[in-house]
Amino acid sequence: MQGGYLCYNGKLIPAADPIFTADNRSFRYGDGCFETMKVYQGHILLADLHFERLLTSLNLLHFDIPSHFTKNYFARQIIDLCNKNDVADMARVRLAVFRNDGGLYHPVDNHPSYIIQATELDKCVLELNETGLVLDVFPDVRKSCDKLSSIKSNNCLPYVMAAMYGRQHSLNEVLLLNQYGRIADSTIANVFVVHRNTIYTPPLSEGGVCGVMRKHLLKTELPFRIEEKPLTVEDLENADEIFLTNAISGIRWVGVFRDSSYGNATAAILHELLHEAIL
Repeated sequence: MQGGYLCYNGKLIPAADPIFTADNRSFRYGDGCFETMKVYQGHILLADLHFERLLTSLNLLHFDIPSHFTKNYFARQIIDLCNKNDVADMARVRLAVFRNDGGLYHPVDNHPSYIIQATELDKCVLELNETGLVLDVFPDVRKSCDKLSSIKSNNCLPYVMAAMYGRQHSLNEVLLLNQYGRIADSTIANVFVVHRNTIYTPPLSEGGVCGVMRKHLLKTELPFRIEEKPLTVEDLENADEIFLTNAISGIRWVGVFRDSSYGNATAAILHELLHEAIL
């Protein structure tokens, strides 16, 4: 982010200004977590789910959470920043939280610091993709299945390498497998398949991130049955549809996975229902 402002621990400062040293624990160890949110016409979409996940993650990472770290506290700062950067109509917001400086692997201070960034978001993210994504599997890294695997961690190296693999192989998205060779998630999304009128997505025990849009779909009354079920590569190859979800793009449908092609009938219906409900 070149121009504009960011929010560092509650203060608006020019985005180009340096704000921490080489002792920063997120830089040194990836010690922290983050949320990526969409702001539309001055409102944070799915705000309750985002801040619920943030506080859950901070607890799992054993932060000493200040009492003022509430949804309202962060929401005010996010909207103020969006207004300052003149992007409140449509913005991508990244809230990164990291442990205060000090210590080696063992920290000496468990209190959090945070940075909020807000940049303009193209309105095309409100539309369902016209062309299906080309998808494949990243073969080099496996995700573990443990209590930290569901966190949007500041340590994103597996996803960075997967995204690089995707670019090198002309793929729109790349799937990461877990330690058992089953589907965990993709570089920036959760995975859903449609098979015989039922929608399936891997449970969080399979190593995927606890996606906000995923959780919203699972708790919303829809004209489709959605179930959590471990998914194999073969399940994807035999699916009627595949689609990916995240908080920024909502739903994106997959057109090609390896040698299989897919339609988007279910994804199109879900997109319209979510668009009406959320916006």
